[in-house]
Amino acid sequence: MRIVFAGTPEPAVVALEALLESEHEVVGVLTRPDARKGRGRSLASSPVAALARERGIEVLTPETLRADSEAGSQVRAWLQELAPEAIAVVAYGKLISTDLLDVARHGWINLHFSLLPQWRGAAPVQAAIAHGDDITGASTFRIEEGLDTGDVFGTVTEVIRDDDTADDLLTRLAYSGADLLVATMDGLADERLEAQPQSGEATYAPKISAEQAHIDWSQPDFAIDRHIRAYTPGPGAWTMLGEQRLKIAPVTLVTAGSDAAALFAKKSLSAGELYVAKNDVFVGTATTPVRLGMVQAPGKKRMDAAAWARGNQPEGILS
Repeated sequence: MRIVFAGTPEPAVVALEALLESEHEVVGVLTRPDARKGRGRSLASSPVAALARERGIEVLTPETLRADSEAGSQVRAWLQELAPEAIAVVAYGKLISTDLLDVARHGWINLHFSLLPQWRGAAPVQAAIAHGDDITGASTFRIEEGLDTGDVFGTVTEVIRDDDTADDLLTRLAYSGADLLVATMDGLADERLEAQPQSGEATYAPKISAEQAHIDWSQPDFAIDRHIRAYTPGPGAWTMLGEQRLKIAPVTLVTAGSDAAALFAKKSLSAGELYVAKNDVFVGTATTPVRLGMVQAPGKKRMDAAAWARGNQPEGILS
């Protein structure tokens, strides 16, 4: 089956590679325009664009797909010339104009990293971890006008581990989701797969702002643990120590029966209060203190919290 692929970041590369290794033919790639990255702010292609060009696939990088724009008209003409039977979408990052939805016979087939209708929107993996879900997964569905509301072709499930960061979970979902996407394309090509309406209560996972990643130390220890893992690595959970903004990588919960549990049975910490031990740094929460993992000060590399404390002699309350 002739396929155009629309995607941008690293997780989408896994799906593109899977399609390239399948019996289907990827005839073109849509991706975000080159963006400035790094300290030098030089222009860099998206990971999907880099792979496509390496494989000799034609790449289009429109600023917009709006029907009333010149770029949108160019995309429609390009797609009509390529004549794909389906357009596979994985984390493309741009709104698809409704006038383009019928340009391929099977439509635009999106791989979404949740079990729809759970966590519709831009940040389903982060939402699943932050809300303490035990199970998540990936779904393939046909894009329509609503936000992730289209009929579903198939799903795969994934257990969320107690120490999963968003990056850990998304990496696993990228691979299982890629297999699901290929299987969906196989089923469409064979005319044996029919999409089914979504059922159940919808929940939403909008795009994350940096402000949302701010740590609230007045929450219970388990909620803080989930929050930090959900926003690792991006945008990065953060807190303030005086005027200094620190990024915090995953923390460790204090377990019953441990030396730390015995210590804090006798000594209490207020929310955000630091306690520097010989080889550990703890922070108070609404319940039991948590052990800091990695800390990153502005302009510095991430370092172990104990090493950070030895070099900075931190005092005060994290806020």
